Amino acid sequence: MTNEPDVRDSLERLAHIHAITELKARYFRFLDTQQWDLWRELFADDVRFQFREEELTGADALVDYVAAHLQDAVTVHHGHTPEISLISPVSARGIWPMEDILRFPDGRVRHGYGHYHETYERLGDEWRIKTMKLTRLRVEDFPPGDGVTTSTSTGRPLNAG
Repeated sequence: MTNEPDVRDSLERLAHIHAITELKARYFRFLDTQQWDLWRELFADDVRFQFREEELTGADALVDYVAAHLQDAVTVHHGHTPEISLISPVSARGIWPMEDILRFPDGRVRHGYGHYHETYERLGDEWRIKTMKLTRLRVEDFPPGDGVTTSTSTGRPLNAG
């Protein structure tokens, strides 16, 4: 008998971690492209979100709050090098270092750095975000006309003519 883990168990574990990583990638993409219906599908119905002193409960409440605050803003969110741990076959937790840039219609820009602390639950074959806490290490706010330049994009690569 060997103490080495079963390869099937290791592959299944990696498949779950990969599925959670893809879940978070969709989180950032749907948030930045303001695809609120698709973004909503990433959360457990009873998701809890903590940010500063605010706490929201429920996926619909979270989506409504974020959509209202980011209406007409251009955002870029990145998550990097996650630490994901499987707790059970249907639950996991993760920490994601993050960076975001938010440009509001009045010209204000916010550039933030921090971490998402999350838990996940598996519903059937799909992982969903169960809890989220966003902690900030630093936030840089730039008022309108502060010399921060902007450019627009057609959504095509820069070399696409």
